[in-house]
Amino acid sequence: MKLLKLIFVLLFFMFLNLNYVFGDNSKVDEISKNLRCLICQGQSVYDSQSEFALSVKTLISNKLKLGHSEDDIYDFLKSKYGNWIVYKPELNKYTLLLWILPLLLFLFGGLLIVRKVFINRFKK
Repeated sequence: MKLLKLIFVLLFFMFLNLNYVFGDNSKVDEISKNLRCLICQGQSVYDSQSEFALSVKTLISNKLKLGHSEDDIYDFLKSKYGNWIVYKPELNKYTLLLWILPLLLFLFGGLLIVRKVFINRFKK
């Protein structure tokens, strides 16, 4: 019975450490989902199986093992391939119009609808 308990405890701790033994790919997957594959049209690095995508996944994994943060990896890839590689661009002076334009179009459309519906109704 003691041997069975010992085996159970060892198996329990082994399963707890599986992530440590086999590596944590969830962070690699999370980062690669936000990166654009430069070879494939419209695919993320996560979805692509091109040589470029596989090398970027390996690069991300190696940098994470070396202790680099997610921001460090994004900065490295942006310096190497440009801001276009990231699907969700950060808010800065170069991307301000990209973030504000949908809001401006929404407000402009709303004003047109209000003008058409309410102002034309009072003219009659």
